[in-house]
This record gives sequence, C-alpha cells and structure tokens, in this order.
Amino acid sequence: MDHEILIRRARPADIDRLAGIEQESFKDPWSAAVLADTLVYFPSTFFVAMVKGELAGFIIGGLEDTGEEVYGHICNLAVPAAFRMHGIGRRLVEREEHQFAVELASGIQLEVRASNIPAQRFYRRLGYRQVFRIAGYYANGEDALVLMKWFRF
Repeated sequence: MDHEILIRRARPADIDRLAGIEQESFKDPWSAAVLADTLVYFPSTFFVAMVKGELAGFIIGGLEDTGEEVYGHICNLAVPAAFRMHGIGRRLVEREEHQFAVELASGIQLEVRASNIPAQRFYRRLGYRQVFRIAGYYANGEDALVLMKWFRF
C-alpha cells in the first residue's frame, strides 16, 4: 500500500471526515471546530494521507520557539483502524518531520499517553526518545510521556 499513499496539506473540506477519524481514534477527541481552527493556525503543517481517494489519516503539527530553540510539535496523529499497519502513520510523521526541517526546527516534540504502548513503540522505531513525564496531563488524569527527536546537535 505504501506506493498508493498520497500525502497532501489538509483542506477545510476535509474537516468533517477528519472529525470522524478523531472520534474513532481517541478517548478525548478534538471537535470538528477545534480541527478547523487548527487548520487556520497551522496550514503548512497539517497533512492528510489519501489512499485511492479516501482519507486514511492525518497529522497536525506546529512550530514552537522557546527563545533558544525552534522545534516542531506533533499535536495530533490519527489513522483509522482499517488503514493501520500499512505505513500511513510513518509516512505522515516523515512528511511532518520534513516540513519542520524546512522551517529550520532543531527537533520535534510530542506527547503520548503513558498507557499507549503501541504508540510509544511506533515513535521509538522512528527515532523518538522519552525526555520526561507530565503527571495528570490528560483530562482523565493519565500521565503523558514527552518524546523528542533531534535533527541536529
């Protein structure tokens, strides 16, 4: 399936389908309104995956400037169950990493639920490493692990 995956920037017309993917994928999903607002704020770093004309996942990121470093932040990544295990998530992350590098980020940060072992394995395979833990980060009180990947040292 890898050769059939097209990655493109998200469009306003995608929001309703993305909201459905979000509902399917997360315990505390973002609403369609939040996804639409995010597209306005991060149009250059909000990508969707298409497989045979069907939305098969998305990734949302943004640049953050600490004053010392500029880094990318992966805010959201979702692939519907029917499309998982076909390289779509990897391709979305690679496209986001490329965009962040073009925009001169020195690395990328993301948060993942402490209980989400499959996601942690996925990101570790892509070179991300845990840098710290945030207690009670999620709405249900679950901790988040903060993972980073650096482009340069």
